[in-house]
Amino acid sequence: MTVLVTGATGFVGAAACRTLKAAGLEPVAALRSARPGLEGRVVGEIGPDTAWDTALDGIDVVLHLAARAHVMNETEGDPLALFRRINRDGALALAEAAAAKGVRRLVFVSTIKVNGEATPADRPFRAEDAPAPIDAYGIAKAEAEAGLRAIAARTGLELVVIRPPLVHGPGVKGNFSSLIKVLRRGIPLPLGAITANRRSLIGLDNLCDALNLCLTHPQAPGRTFLVKDGDDVSTTGLIRLLAQGLGRPARLLPVPVALLRLAGRLTGKNAAVERLTGSLVVDDGPLRALGWTPSVTLEDGLRRMAGPPA
Repeated sequence: MTVLVTGATGFVGAAACRTLKAAGLEPVAALRSARPGLEGRVVGEIGPDTAWDTALDGIDVVLHLAARAHVMNETEGDPLALFRRINRDGALALAEAAAAKGVRRLVFVSTIKVNGEATPADRPFRAEDAPAPIDAYGIAKAEAEAGLRAIAARTGLELVVIRPPLVHGPGVKGNFSSLIKVLRRGIPLPLGAITANRRSLIGLDNLCDALNLCLTHPQAPGRTFLVKDGDDVSTTGLIRLLAQGLGRPARLLPVPVALLRLAGRLTGKNAAVERLTGSLVVDDGPLRALGWTPSVTLEDGLRRMAGPPA
């Protein structure tokens, strides 16, 4: 089976290509531009006008990972328009081209943000919940999902959607990378009292195994799946596990959650504080019903991400 992988040079994409190859599939990278020593098919920038025709020659299934993802310091005057152009319109153009080429299946990697930003600790998000995205990234992904389902219904293209929560693993960037640097330096954090919340995470290896299943399982088409590691964890628990993996003490100050939330409102960081103190739990039961189980525990996955102890 030959798999065109968009976003193949990214954090998840590179690992997914290794997993697919080990499983006996043939991943083919869709590249933005030619790179020395890197094989693939050049498609240019992803958007509504991407020329997919040649890249899809001989392709059986598509794994669509490429996207404009979380932007820490947004500079676009209209970020939603750009998210829609790349993450929605680019995905729909790819699906139309794939269906026209006779590609059998497209696996679309979406985001848990389609469901929303938070859950009660005891009521997880489920795939059948009504979409409730809040930010531009989640809105564009939700619109892409709806458009892809319409294309699949019209053309017969098999569509599988998977919505990961926060992904962790070796080489991760963003907030996880910043947190690891803080723990390595032994800087105290005022997060020692956030023990009642629960967060679902997904390790890179576990996510790649789930993507392989979505590409190959006969009962996956037409379904949307949520995915997570075996355990959910509080913010305090997450930091302790990371510190343990680093071989460093977790210097946590037990600042009350109410005080943290007040500080967030006063400083304009309310959304960031809510992510730290709130819960986001997902139900991965439908994916497990197809035979998938996470092969790497949350603790081992965080240890791999942290790297060798200091």
